[in-house]
Amino acid sequence: MGHKLLDKIEIPHDRLEIRFSGSGGQGMILGTVILAEAIGYDYSKNVVQTQSYGPEARGGASKSDVVVSSNEIYYPKAMQLDVLLAMTQESMDKYYPDVRKGGIIVVDSDIVLDVPTDNYYGLPFTKLAREEAGHVMVANVVALSAIAALTDIVSKEDIIKAVLTRAPKGTEEKNKAAVEIGFREALKVKRT
Repeated sequence: MGHKLLDKIEIPHDRLEIRFSGSGGQGMILGTVILAEAIGYDYSKNVVQTQSYGPEARGGASKSDVVVSSNEIYYPKAMQLDVLLAMTQESMDKYYPDVRKGGIIVVDSDIVLDVPTDNYYGLPFTKLAREEAGHVMVANVVALSAIAALTDIVSKEDIIKAVLTRAPKGTEEKNKAAVEIGFREALKVKRT
């Protein structure tokens, strides 16, 4: 099974760059670790995950990137984003300039109210996590699942497998529910 996103978006040199951004404590780093692990189940793809966050443990800006390619990845950091997830207005403002023309922008629509383009997907990830999965801590899983559904980069089954590998003990059911919510909501807004 190929990467449909690689077929849909013109990506120079067979390289897909994804950034999750938000504030410390929102689970952006764990989200990309899970996404990279799920993508890595497809042995035909190389994947690398990198991260950076402010000096504050919680509340400071954070970003985490995943780079995917069928070829060797010589530079692990994202340079021109094909997909940007912004969970805060600050992260939208800071990382929007890094999105390549034609890239996909996904935002938490209850938090990110000023998006500098009309070409984006907005879903209330935090609200969905709180109201439907039972805890805001799984908003990152709702968001990464929505991105998987919007881009077809990885299957729901592989996301669930990676989530269950990484989910803290006792949170498995909330995280499985978060995956289902993310896929369901993304498919409602997905453009074909």
